[in-house]
Amino acid sequence: MDTTQTKRIHKITSKGQITLPIAWRKMFNASQIIISSKGNALEIRPISPDFYRNEITVFDALRDNNGKGLKAKDLVKILKKLNY
Repeated sequence: MDTTQTKRIHKITSKGQITLPIAWRKMFNASQIIISSKGNALEIRPISPDFYRNEITVFDALRDNNGKGLKAKDLVKILKKLNY
């Protein structure tokens, strides 16, 4: 795999989408990415499994609500009642 090419020009679709070349996707073997802005540039980085290591689950529909989903606005109402 040729990893020497680090710059390519890509077109952004009318929906704001870009395509990452397959060689890059294979190189990093990631299904999710983080995009951040740094000054006048965008940085695209793969998410490693370590990214989620310190995350906690706030609401699990199966565990907390008999398998029923919860709308975000309803969760906000509950949190406000708890004074968060």
